[in-house]
Amino acid sequence: MGVEITAFGFFAILLVLLASGAWIFIALIVASILSLHFMLGFPFTRIAAIAGPVMLKSVGGWELAAVPLFIWMGEIINRTDVAHRLFRGLTPWVRRLPGGLLHCNVAGCVLFAAMSGSSVATAATIGRVTVRELEQRGYQRGLTVGSVTVAGTIGILIPPSITMIVYGLVAEVSVVKLFAAGLLPGLMLGLFYSAYIGVRCLRDPSLEPEDQTAYSGHDLLRSFRDLAPVILLIAFILGSIYGGFATPSEAAALGVLGAVLVSFLGPGITWKGLYESAMSSVRVTAMIGSAIAGAALFASPLAYLHVPQQIAQSIASLALSPWELLLLLTAVYLFLGCIMESISLILMTVPIVFPVMMAAGFDPVWFGIYLVMIIEIGLVTPPVGFNLFVLRGVPGLPIGTIARASFPFFCLMLLGVLILSLFPQIALFLPQQLF
Repeated sequence: MGVEITAFGFFAILLVLLASGAWIFIALIVASILSLHFMLGFPFTRIAAIAGPVMLKSVGGWELAAVPLFIWMGEIINRTDVAHRLFRGLTPWVRRLPGGLLHCNVAGCVLFAAMSGSSVATAATIGRVTVRELEQRGYQRGLTVGSVTVAGTIGILIPPSITMIVYGLVAEVSVVKLFAAGLLPGLMLGLFYSAYIGVRCLRDPSLEPEDQTAYSGHDLLRSFRDLAPVILLIAFILGSIYGGFATPSEAAALGVLGAVLVSFLGPGITWKGLYESAMSSVRVTAMIGSAIAGAALFASPLAYLHVPQQIAQSIASLALSPWELLLLLTAVYLFLGCIMESISLILMTVPIVFPVMMAAGFDPVWFGIYLVMIIEIGLVTPPVGFNLFVLRGVPGLPIGTIARASFPFFCLMLLGVLILSLFPQIALFLPQQLF
């Protein structure tokens, strides 16, 4: 049996399992075992001898300890009134800008992203507060929903990012460098979204209501009381990493402590809420960990079949320039983003794509940020755009309406990817300065 036919059979098994609705880690493990046994002739005893060490090693690294801790920190924050405090604290500062309180969606998502590391958590938490509040004040629904849906994707670009941690583990790239590299692109996208909101509202003032509320200097100072816990927690986490005092895993532990302290500054989190947040983080971590273990085993038949080398040779035979290769990869990821969620996409594609991109001369840190930005786009593209389903929880908002409202911001995300490709130093500047 030729290598090409064997590889095709392997991917066919995987696609059939995924199409049947099997969980991603089950599909990866079953496809790997069947391929190793029936296509490569490995006895089950040898497969067991391979699978155990490979899967245990993939989830046993110290770097992975940051994932459950950052998830737990986000779960604690989600059960506090931080989002309400963000809205109150930002209101006096953005009210006079064109677009008014719509900028709270963008600024709130940027700040909350620096605490949660999750796009879904960011969109859900900020959207839960701002969508109804802004609609009650008379803001246009489409712009309100579209801005928070897409701005929520910054949650996996602004550090700390769980998606970046997974990419760093799979590609063996420094997570600290990835965190530093994601900051400026994340802020760039936030500025794009706010600029678009401002231009739209300048051209059509009916999109925002008139607001005669006057805020004094005392009100601006008082807003710091609402913003201070968030800013201090962000500084606490990122400062400990870039100050050299803590690894990402240690900073995540400090973040959990900080999140508990922040919760005590407001209504507080009950012991029941703390328990529920811990159990929720365990469930999410188990899902991510099992997917990572499955992806590690998934790489075994790929290695035996020499699939990455075959793909690299096939692409090399096309004699594509780096730009043509990047364009092809962008099209592939935009398609895959429509049907797969972010972590699964990284786990299944990076082992194949990463060697190809490195051979083409791309920087591994830059490629990680590019990949995260492309995956962000998948979060707002039907039919599996997770952020679309998050905002679907708001009554009267069908998926089609949310997708249409998000489309202009979708175009801005593509523009961000283009600019990052033209000017890679946007991502590489901070890592080069810090390390």
